[in-house]
Amino acid sequence: MIELENVAYSYGGGELLTDMTLSVAPGSFHFLTGPSGSGKTTFLKLCYGALQATGGHVRLFDRDVRGLSRDDVALLRRKIGVVHQDCQFLDHLPVTENVALPLTVSGQDPNASDANLKELLAWVGLTSRAGALPPELSGGERQRAALARAVIMSPDVILADEPTGNIDWEMSQRLLTLLVELNRMGKTILVATHDLGLIRAAKAQVQTRVLRISNRRLQMAGADL
Repeated sequence: MIELENVAYSYGGGELLTDMTLSVAPGSFHFLTGPSGSGKTTFLKLCYGALQATGGHVRLFDRDVRGLSRDDVALLRRKIGVVHQDCQFLDHLPVTENVALPLTVSGQDPNASDANLKELLAWVGLTSRAGALPPELSGGERQRAALARAVIMSPDVILADEPTGNIDWEMSQRLLTLLVELNRMGKTILVATHDLGLIRAAKAQVQTRVLRISNRRLQMAGADL
């Protein structure tokens, strides 16, 4: 589903990532760790086509991103749901409309999916907050709304960037439960996090693979995590 072959990424200050090789299989659950500034967010952006690798090959659903047009990449990205670290909501729109934004952007009628939208909000525990504006939400509510928005298009892959970074442990566990449920439904999950407790909790529930970015390279993390 996502394949990286000897991928590198450089920017104005020099090379951030180098010689990255990874194959993300359908239905797998991956964690990505590493210190702040190691390139976890950049790595995720490479995995959904938001950034172009400066070396090597990134393949999404068996297609090399480097040879695709912007429109082709955009179509592939509809198969990937992303939970951004900063959530990126439109503050003047209520939760319901923010969650439904991917439908609107893709040209679909959100009203036609009203029943599915209500079911989705109930699944993440936000039925009572459907009409609230993003500034009125707690950190945990914002993250659950972000997850709902990421899965509204029924993507094959969910990428989450530090989804529990600004919420308490109890809410982190609730969010993890939702991710585990998605994985058991057949979704492929890749979570970037520095929260080792979250990783340990996940390993007790589902088979996971833990990766670490160290010295600009991707490594398998030790079994002690």
